[in-house]
Amino acid sequence: MGITLPIALFFGILQGASELFPVSSLGHAVVVPALFGIRVRESDADFLPFLVLLHIGTATALICLYWRQWGRIVAGFVRSAATGRVTGGDDRLAWLLVVGTIPAGLVGFIFQKPLQANFGNPRLAAGLLLVNGAMLLGAEMLRRRTERRAGIAQRDPAAEEKQFRSIEEMGFGRAALIGACQIVALFPGMSRSGSTMAGGLIGGLRHEEAVRFSFLLATPIILAAGLLEVPSLAGTANLGPMLVGGVAAGLTAYASARFLVRYFRVGRLDPYAYYCAGLGVLGLILLH
Repeated sequence: MGITLPIALFFGILQGASELFPVSSLGHAVVVPALFGIRVRESDADFLPFLVLLHIGTATALICLYWRQWGRIVAGFVRSAATGRVTGGDDRLAWLLVVGTIPAGLVGFIFQKPLQANFGNPRLAAGLLLVNGAMLLGAEMLRRRTERRAGIAQRDPAAEEKQFRSIEEMGFGRAALIGACQIVALFPGMSRSGSTMAGGLIGGLRHEEAVRFSFLLATPIILAAGLLEVPSLAGTANLGPMLVGGVAAGLTAYASARFLVRYFRVGRLDPYAYYCAGLGVLGLILLH
């Protein structure tokens, strides 16, 4: 089945709802259509560019959500690059994002073709959804242990602010390690936002800050991957429906991001861990 308007809308909404939630949009794009009997050939030449177009919609949503901060980050990057000095604040945040983007960007560029071969494997994606759930749950278990040692009995934003870091207080080595967590998301079923949120929690960030760094870190790598595939969209007969899907992804992603920013002021990763585990088990059973 080709990329028709209903299929494009289905994938657009699915992408927008799952990319920023820590549940793996790529895993959902592979597993959910197979569960519903939607026959889209992931090996088709149009499928990967279509997914990347959906990611551009998601990146646009993140830019809209943080447009004021992105303006300051870009200005800080230009200023520090011109003067050769990183004075802190937005200058430092700009370079933290650069450092955090490099590991996954290099691996994705070098191993692009072998990694793409996994995109059409629903059973692999279902199995890795289980792994993704375990990763999220493990990160929260470690955070709870740290909270108990600090005398924090439950999620307390005021106590977290005293005990854990903001992004701007993070070191460059830690930013590189959190950025490297994105590498696992190159496999279907592993979440980019989930891996960086988990890495942020383990790295000592507050929940809100782990989410903010995850969203800021995702924007350049998603946008860059999309721009690399834009030439392959030229001349495709399905460009119209694909663009509609991209808009649907952007609108859904914006609503999802707004929800998550509010949720993680008091919430944890646990519900998404159980969701991923449930969907993974369901996929492994029904796709046998």
